[in-house]
Amino acid sequence: MRRFWTRLMVVLTLILGVNYVAWRWAASLNWDAWWIAVPLIVAETYSLIDVLLFGMTVWRLKERTGAPEAPADATVDVLITTYNEPLEMVMETALAARRIRHPHSTWILDDGDRPELRQLAAEHGLGYVTRGEDWTNMPRHAKAGNLNNALMVTEGEFLLILDADQIPKPEILDKTLGYFNNRKVALVQTPQYFINVPHDDPLGSQAPLFYGPIQQGKDGWNAAFFCGSNAVLRREALMQLGLVGYVQETEKSVRRALSASRKAIRQARKSADAASPLVAGMLDEVEAATLHAGSQLEAGKSLSEITYEVRRKVDAAVRALVEADMHALQADLEEIAALDMASVGDTGVLAITDEAVQRLAEREWSPLGAMESVQAVLDALSVERSGEAQPLMPMATISVTEDMATAMRMHALGWNSVYHHEVLAHGLAPEDIGTMLTQRLRWAQGTMQVMLRENPLVQRGLKWGQRLMYFATMWSYLSGFAAVVYFAAPVIYLLLGILPVASLSTDFFIRFIPFMVVNQLLFAVAGHGIPTWRGQQYSLALFPTWIKACTTAARNVWFGRPLGFAVTPKSRQAGGPRWSLIRPQLTAAALLGVAAVAGIVRLATGLAEPVGTLVNVGWVVFDLLVLSVLYKAVRYRGFAPDEI
Repeated sequence: MRRFWTRLMVVLTLILGVNYVAWRWAASLNWDAWWIAVPLIVAETYSLIDVLLFGMTVWRLKERTGAPEAPADATVDVLITTYNEPLEMVMETALAARRIRHPHSTWILDDGDRPELRQLAAEHGLGYVTRGEDWTNMPRHAKAGNLNNALMVTEGEFLLILDADQIPKPEILDKTLGYFNNRKVALVQTPQYFINVPHDDPLGSQAPLFYGPIQQGKDGWNAAFFCGSNAVLRREALMQLGLVGYVQETEKSVRRALSASRKAIRQARKSADAASPLVAGMLDEVEAATLHAGSQLEAGKSLSEITYEVRRKVDAAVRALVEADMHALQADLEEIAALDMASVGDTGVLAITDEAVQRLAEREWSPLGAMESVQAVLDALSVERSGEAQPLMPMATISVTEDMATAMRMHALGWNSVYHHEVLAHGLAPEDIGTMLTQRLRWAQGTMQVMLRENPLVQRGLKWGQRLMYFATMWSYLSGFAAVVYFAAPVIYLLLGILPVASLSTDFFIRFIPFMVVNQLLFAVAGHGIPTWRGQQYSLALFPTWIKACTTAARNVWFGRPLGFAVTPKSRQAGGPRWSLIRPQLTAAALLGVAAVAGIVRLATGLAEPVGTLVNVGWVVFDLLVLSVLYKAVRYRGFAPDEI
C-alpha cells in the first residue's frame, strides 16, 4: 500500500506540476518585469524537475527483509580512516571493530602518521598503515588516497570502511556479508546514524529522508551509492576500477601527447630550419606517424604497441637527420679548412679575414633544432603514471568526496549495489554550525566536482535509471540559486509593488495550490512518518553554502583553483555564537522582515492590492520559518545526554 500511495502521489505531482509550470511559461509571465519574472519561473521549473527526480527515485522503493547467511570463509579487512581525530576516539572505534563477530583483520589507516597511534595499535594487536615514501611530493588525494594506499598492503576479499567516529556493532558483518553471495554485488551501504543529536536536530544531521526513502529508492534502480563510511565493498570490484582507471588515464595521456606533438610539428614548420628539404621531409614522417598512431588508438590497438611504434619512427627520423647533419658538418669543416681564412698582419698576430667572416655568416648550419620540441613532447608517450604515487587508484580521486564517484564507476562496469536499511554503526555529528557548514560545503563541492568531470548523463555503462539517480543528487545542490529568487521575489513586490506574474487570478490559484499540496503529500507518504521539514529548511537556508560549492567546484574543475579542502572536525569548536557565519541569511531575513512591514503598512493605507499583499506576506512568513532554523543552529551549544 505504501508503494501504491507513493506512486499515486508521484503521478499527481507530475500532472499538476507540469500543468502549473507550463501555464506559467505560456500565460502568466509579467514581461514588463522580466528581470524578476523570468528568474522566478526558471526557479520554479528547477523545483519541478527536482521534485520529479525525487518522485522517480521513490517510484521503486525497495524495502529489503535482510541478507542471506554470511559466508563463513569470507575474509574481511576493517579499515578505519583517520587523519587528526583524537586518539581516544580512533581507539574506541578500532577496539569496537575488533569485537565484530565475523573473522576479520582490523586496520587503522593513519594519514597523520602519528607515532603514538602506531604504538597504541601495536599494543592492542591492531594493524597500522600509513603512507610510504612513494607518496612524497605526489598528489595525496585525501581520504581516497589513504584508502588506495591501504588497498595495496591488505588482502581481505571484502572491506568494511569506517570513519574514525563510527563505532560498529558486533553483528555488522553478519548482517551484510550475505548479500555478496550474489557475485555481481560490489557494495553494501548501511545508514549513518549519530548518537549525539537531540530530538529537534538543530543542525539537520540525521538525514532520515536520505538514509531511508531516497537510498531505498535508489536501491530499486540499482543505484544506491557509497557514502564514505559504514559500507562493505568487494575488493575485486575496486581493483577492477583501478585497472580500468589506469588504462583510461594512460589513454588520455597518450591522446594529449599525440595532440601536443602535432602542434609542435606545426610550430616547427614555421621555423627557418623547416625550409630545408631534409627537415621538411623528416617533419612529414613524424606527423604521419602521429596521425597513424591516432587512428590505431581509435581502433583500440594496444597502447604499448602504439607508443612503441611512434617512438621507433621518430627515433629513426631523428637518426637520419643526425646522420645527414654529420655529413653536412664534415663537408662544412673541409670547406672551412680550404678557405683563406687568416693572414698574419704587421703585428705578427693571426687574424680572420673579412672575406672568411662573410662566407661563414652566409652558410646554413644544422637544422636539428627543429626537432627539439617534437622530441620533448614525445617523451610524454609513456604507459607509466609517473605523476602518481601508485599506478592503480581504485578509489576515485576526481573529487574531495571519493564515495559517489567510486560507486558510479562500479555501476558503469556492471556491478550491483545494496542499501541495507538497518543502523549497524553509531557515529558523531557536528556539534556547532561552523563544523556543520564545513562538512556540508565539502559534500556539495565533491558532488559538483563529479558532475562537472563525469556527468552521469553521458557516462557509458550506466542504465538510464542509474544516470538519473546520480544526477538527482547532483541537481539538488543547485537549489542555492533558486533560493535566492524565492527570497527576492516577495521582497520586490512588497517594497516596489512589482509582481512577477501577470496577475494573481483564479487561474493561478487553482493551478498553484493543488500542486503545492500534492508536493508536500508526496514527501509525507514517501517518508512514511519520517520528519522531513528540517531537511526542507536546510535545503533553502544554506543557499550561500550551495552557491559557494557550485562556484568553487567549477573554478577547480575548469581553472585548477584549489578548493581549500579541510577535514571535518570531530569535536565542538570553542567560542560563542558565530553570527558572522550566516551573515547572508541574516541579511535576507532582515530584508524579508522590512518588506513584510512595508507591505502591511501599504495595505493599511490603501496603497497596495489586498490579494497580492497577503499572498506575498504569507510567502515572507514561510521564508522566515525556513531561515529560523539557523537561529537555533548558531546558538546550539552541543549535545547533552539528557536530550535523548
